[in-house]
Amino acid sequence: MSRILSSMKLYSWNVNGIRAVINKGSFQKFVDGHDPDVLCLQETKAARDQVEIDLPQYHEHFFSAVKKGYSGTAIFSKVKALQYKDGFPADIIEKFNVIGDTYGNPNDEGRVIAAEFDKFWVVTVYTPNSKGDLSRLNLRYEHWDKAFLAYMKQLEQTKPVLFCGDLNVAHQEIDLANPKPNVGKHGFTNEERERFSDFLTAGFVDTFRSANPDKTGAYSWWTHWANARARNIGWRIDYWLASGKIADKIKNPQIHTDIMGSDHCPVSIEIDG
Repeated sequence: MSRILSSMKLYSWNVNGIRAVINKGSFQKFVDGHDPDVLCLQETKAARDQVEIDLPQYHEHFFSAVKKGYSGTAIFSKVKALQYKDGFPADIIEKFNVIGDTYGNPNDEGRVIAAEFDKFWVVTVYTPNSKGDLSRLNLRYEHWDKAFLAYMKQLEQTKPVLFCGDLNVAHQEIDLANPKPNVGKHGFTNEERERFSDFLTAGFVDTFRSANPDKTGAYSWWTHWANARARNIGWRIDYWLASGKIADKIKNPQIHTDIMGSDHCPVSIEIDG
């Protein structure tokens, strides 16, 4: 029986390889210290049978890429989900022509899980990277981002939606340390930013920015180059977005920059039951 606690802590983390973050000791330390009620992961880079993990307090669901060691998502929750849905439904794939490109078929890359709970859906997503040469920007702009928003609106017809993950876009200049030289580069193209704005136009709320409209220096990803993390030369590309009808129940959105182990750090929200 799925039962929602009075207040839930929900976390999202692009672990950049779950086996690596486990081997570093970072994952268990994080779970023990933060005790999430729901934990959404991206870029797991592993099938479940490749992962040595023992979290008996959690129900778990993995959606891994066909290609080994690539992409992938997972959801851990203390309360058992009513159901899980992996990937986009067939009607969304067809409507938005979400098919393969030179990198492969995004539907085979383990990028989206929707978990239904009593009062809302929780969705984890690892949005395709547009690539340094922007060779996947067309997939993003014309197909993936449109399809993902349509899917969130489809789910929203039954229950409010909380979706999270690595959306591979910094929305506004405040969301990255060096906006000017990055204009037009992957993760900060006008096209990607426009598609993020589409979420807000559709009524979804960027929980962190809504609560912290003027907060600078708040980033969730740092390049491995040039000591960027220590210098906080980062980007905010990891998010929790909430349906407008449930956004007033969200509190304490946070970016946990102290959690190491990946080039991303976890982001979290709390929600009143």
